[in-house]
Amino acid sequence: MKVAISACLLGLPVRYDGGAKPVSAVQRLAEKVNVTKICPETSSGLPVPRPPAEQREGRVWLKDGSDVTEDFERGSKIALSAVTSSDITLAVLKAKSPSCGVHEIYDGTYSGKLVSGEGTLTRHLLEEGICVVTEKTIENVSPSVEHPVALILGTGLGHLADLVKPVRRIDYRVIPGFPVDASPMAGHSFEATIGTIDGVPVVVYPGRVHLYQGYSAAEVTSLVQHAHHLGCKDIIFAGATGAVSGNAKTGLGVITDQINLTGTNPLAEWAGLRDVETPFVDMNDAFSPYLRTLARGVADDLNIELNEGVFAGLLGPNFETPAEVAMLRSFGVSYVGVSTALEVIMARALDMNVLALTLAANPAGAHGTTHKSVQEASEKYADDLERLVRGVLGLL
Repeated sequence: MKVAISACLLGLPVRYDGGAKPVSAVQRLAEKVNVTKICPETSSGLPVPRPPAEQREGRVWLKDGSDVTEDFERGSKIALSAVTSSDITLAVLKAKSPSCGVHEIYDGTYSGKLVSGEGTLTRHLLEEGICVVTEKTIENVSPSVEHPVALILGTGLGHLADLVKPVRRIDYRVIPGFPVDASPMAGHSFEATIGTIDGVPVVVYPGRVHLYQGYSAAEVTSLVQHAHHLGCKDIIFAGATGAVSGNAKTGLGVITDQINLTGTNPLAEWAGLRDVETPFVDMNDAFSPYLRTLARGVADDLNIELNEGVFAGLLGPNFETPAEVAMLRSFGVSYVGVSTALEVIMARALDMNVLALTLAANPAGAHGTTHKSVQEASEKYADDLERLVRGVLGLL
């Protein structure tokens, strides 16, 4: 996978003060990918050292009063060219910088105050559709024993639990909020495994319960809450769906957004939820752009076809009617299923980083679709899904 990274984050002395800002999590990522080092400020020809620069009223000023807007634009376009010419889809840039800041930058008073805004290079990269994050994102998603990666698996995908080198197993019946009377459906198992996959700390849940079985939204999302209590910051969902014809095809996909059509919401009972401060959760970028970009990069490297699209969560358990499929198609939905939607809402409420992978096992509403046929289709893509998950975990 090709990634552009701010040179200062890799330890190069290119900052205005002649220093660097090495970040160990970024350096670890750089060891696993094909890196293009960029620094728009030095590319512009600005000297090192020099006075600090900040944006103010749409222009870039040095602290001594010099207007260096044109220099920053020139350097940003040089860096942009290096990125686009190499087909790079991910850039890791220095936070808060007037050239590389993402979503927030210094306010131009040289007082350390921040305002909403983008660096000059960041703006250009975003216009090109490139995923841009800062070192803060890389640090936040880095797993550890204290912060393992959670994987919640759906129908026919529980075999991923076999990849785990186990340290401890947890019966679902002792998980707070999980229905003790629940029995796993075919293709599910109710024993979580804590351990590692290829050295990456994980907690794998090889089954779940659903609204259509009569369980509440709180019970359906109890595994997400349990993962959060175990310290998980990153959570990967993998489940079977139907592909809405005209918008998607069968096979592996990554979910970019969702529509909750289940008729309920786990946050409607938020007063009884631990660690959820407010039910008014921002669902923009609910599915981490960074994790999605990693998944696409891994898929490209491994020659795995990986589609993407919007997911709609329905109550179920019946498969979709032709009229429902037509409605979903008009909504721009690519994938439809009976899990994931509520779990993603809960994960976002708990400030977890979400990646949702899907196996579109059948065309939505297709004649002859059964639970067994979904399981059989899952087996067809089992190897590719395993390689994809292991590849993503390896980059965290």
